[in-house]
Amino acid sequence: MLKIAITGGAGSGKSTVLRMFADLGAAVVDADQVSRAVVAVGQPAWEDLRQAFGVEYFKENGELDRHRMAHLVFADPGARERLNAIIHPRVAQEIQARLADLKRQGAALVMVEVPLLFEAGLEKAYDRSIVVYAAQEDQVSRLTARDGRDSGEIGGILQAQMPLKDKLARADFVVDNSGPLTSTRDQVEKIWRKLEKIILTEKGKMVRVHS
Repeated sequence: MLKIAITGGAGSGKSTVLRMFADLGAAVVDADQVSRAVVAVGQPAWEDLRQAFGVEYFKENGELDRHRMAHLVFADPGARERLNAIIHPRVAQEIQARLADLKRQGAALVMVEVPLLFEAGLEKAYDRSIVVYAAQEDQVSRLTARDGRDSGEIGGILQAQMPLKDKLARADFVVDNSGPLTSTRDQVEKIWRKLEKIILTEKGKMVRVHS
């Protein structure tokens, strides 16, 4: 099974690109969905977060107040490190479990959204990487419109991530999501065709080995 990581800056359009690959037939794992699952009420990470940060970072129904937590951790690097130490190992474990399940189901290719792929040193766990990028002003406007974040919080988010030029230097494929969605889709389809060729090549190698 070919494992492809999709990464990029906040507000760059990673989820949009992930959905496009899903429409083309790829199995997908959404990192945001996984992160929400691991901090669901009663989960071990939920318990650890309550002990580390206090009940004031949780809603009345017990759920993590993600907006309030984000406001804290992107203003306080120490708090961000504590949060990452609690969540990242469990997110990685859950992603691996989902990948194993997809492999048992016979998936030939799976796309995984991994926002901090390079920052967390996770690239070796994947066969290829795709970096999605957009102009910084587009990132800021999207984060403001989508999440209602203020400029200080957005600045903290962008500062906490690896510079774009470093991500682009490490990427196997690049998607420029600064323009219209039709342009993004064209780029995605080109990458998809290349990945299909890789899968066919790998299958051919397996046939030769077993024959």
